[in-house]
Amino acid sequence: MFSIIIPLYNKAAHIKKAVQSVLDQTFSQFELIIINDGSGDNGPDIVKAFSDPRIRLIDQPNSGVSTARNNGVRAATFEYIAFLDADDWWAPDYLEAMKGLIESHPEAGIYAAKYAVVKNGRKTEAVIGLPEGFTSGYINYFVTYSRTMWMPLHCSSTILPKAVFLEQKGFKPDLKLGEDFELWVRIALSHPVVFLNKVLMYYNQDVDVTIRGVNPAKFHPPHAHYIYNLAQFSRDEQKNSDLKKLLDKLRAQALLKYHLHGVNPDETDQILKIIDFDNISAAIKRQYDYPKQVIRLYLYIKTLLSVIKQWFLRTFFAAYN
Repeated sequence: MFSIIIPLYNKAAHIKKAVQSVLDQTFSQFELIIINDGSGDNGPDIVKAFSDPRIRLIDQPNSGVSTARNNGVRAATFEYIAFLDADDWWAPDYLEAMKGLIESHPEAGIYAAKYAVVKNGRKTEAVIGLPEGFTSGYINYFVTYSRTMWMPLHCSSTILPKAVFLEQKGFKPDLKLGEDFELWVRIALSHPVVFLNKVLMYYNQDVDVTIRGVNPAKFHPPHAHYIYNLAQFSRDEQKNSDLKKLLDKLRAQALLKYHLHGVNPDETDQILKIIDFDNISAAIKRQYDYPKQVIRLYLYIKTLLSVIKQWFLRTFFAAYN
């Protein structure tokens, strides 16, 4: 029923746990396709140590996570595609629960479950913007995301019908950040989205930041960052105020550091001009209004305090575990 795709690039420290979480699933009708994206560590050797016949390891030259996932889907033989990052893991009943969600909502284009963020060994449930008492069913993806700005759809807890993925031509290979969000928007504009409000995936942030897909300190050129590549949705935004509100919030958040540091200035200024700042929180708006030097200093101090806090938490966790 499920073809599970794991892109693997220099995640030797984590891949064993990810694979084992798949093999421990209570629902066993799956294949696990691991795309080695030119890893320079022994991650592929760790995968080869597993003897389960459902596992396939496919090598490719380093081409990025989007190409790795796309190639994994091309090799898939089952009807539904489940994605898992090499440093995340699933609860044992993830696939079984998602099977039930699919059977109860067979017409959907996206299926997802709630996740928890793991940082310093501590698990924190994602604060998804769902109505009180919501257990499972259809969601308005744009409204749900906008309420709390916690992404409802994490790639490691999202399943797509293969036919829908192919209809949309998959992930855009040039995008290095937000490639999953860009695809979710395309699908959500034409297909129902179904959500299960139960934590079944663990999003691991205890990973070396230099090998994480989302690196807060990294700047991307315009062609590689999703926020510079949303013009395709311009007409949809005009007709769909929920989409417009979400994209404006994401634009304002994502472009702040580019604005403050003068990175991609022409492209950044062009996008900032189309944002309706009535959609943006007062806290974000103030950071655009105040002098750049003041905000850079404020953010530097805020980041420094966060680093110190995380160091204390890691030290405390290590001492008592």
